[in-house]
Amino acid sequence: MTTVVFVHGTGVREPALSALVSRVGTGLRHAAPHLRLVTCDWGTPHGATLAADGASIPATGGRHRGAGFAAARDDDADAAEWELLYTDPLAELRLAASGAPPPGPVPPHQVPAGAAIRERLAELLAAPAELDASLRLATASHGEHALRALIDAPELAGAAQAADADTLADLTARALVAHLLADASDAGDPLSPTASDRDAAVTLLAARLRDRPPGSDRGPGRLLLRALTPLASRAAVRRRSAITRATHPAAGDILRYLVVGDAHRAHLADLVRAQPAPVVLLCHSLGGIIAVDTLVMTPLPGVALLVTAGSQAPFLYETGALPSLRYPQPLPPTFPGWLNIYDPRDLLAFAAQPLFPGHATDVPLSSGQPFPHSHSAYWNNPALYEAVARHLP
Repeated sequence: MTTVVFVHGTGVREPALSALVSRVGTGLRHAAPHLRLVTCDWGTPHGATLAADGASIPATGGRHRGAGFAAARDDDADAAEWELLYTDPLAELRLAASGAPPPGPVPPHQVPAGAAIRERLAELLAAPAELDASLRLATASHGEHALRALIDAPELAGAAQAADADTLADLTARALVAHLLADASDAGDPLSPTASDRDAAVTLLAARLRDRPPGSDRGPGRLLLRALTPLASRAAVRRRSAITRATHPAAGDILRYLVVGDAHRAHLADLVRAQPAPVVLLCHSLGGIIAVDTLVMTPLPGVALLVTAGSQAPFLYETGALPSLRYPQPLPPTFPGWLNIYDPRDLLAFAAQPLFPGHATDVPLSSGQPFPHSHSAYWNNPALYEAVARHLP
């Protein structure tokens, strides 16, 4: 009888572990009834804990109150609103456009506000160094991408029907700055401006779009998103202790394993040696990293197949962070066959076959879920168990 040793991922503790193992057992019985399931619970003895009961978590909540409470509240609101703008730079323009009346006739010799804004954006596009030098927020390449996105955005034309010229300049300036900062972040820029630098950039850009010097401006208007934003950043800061206590096992497990992983690997190796051959290792996320490292460092002839789901082991290997093996070193001859299952929507799952051709086999399986739910949906996908059954020794 083949023994399947299930190696869980980060953050899994009882009672969630028992529920997870029960689901895995049900899936395996449907696909391959002859299998015997054993659990490798490495999280209980070797997982991360808050040894000082969370003393490292900064205090929040009550300390927000007092003389500076109103200012802190406004800062929280601004941060939450800009968080939404970084995700969707056109959100304010779209909100303004939603209340726009049908376009009416434009008086003779008057340039429509939207056309004037587009003309000034085009001038900045023709001189990207001017934008880069005046705002000091992004490279010229980021500026070109953001400017083109705004010039071509139908939201800008819609907002022009609902907002006066000054308000439209404010909205457009915020949209452009949000786009610039989001693009810079996506490109891996390690520097992000403070809120005051960002707001100063908005003021300078709004003045440029009004074609008036900054000294004559009224300053950036209040964000239109204020009434609609759920203030996620503010809520997260105030609930930081609860959030950290709930999530620390996941992040802490990874850090702890990478620093002191010998105990995790010994735990798995001892469990495998106690099982009759053949053994299949069925692993999720960090569990797959532990298994790969264990099999590289410690030959276990009883293991006939390694199955990983949602594993970062290939990525760690390619980046030189896998404890047991450095790219381009090959897997040792004692390493068993490797079935690597990943969901294309799981941003924590990586392909192994391109790195280990002839040894690893990749099987893409979609749960239909977006990330991060896709990272936890493997065990409810019948196709996973069918793939395992097809590759059993």
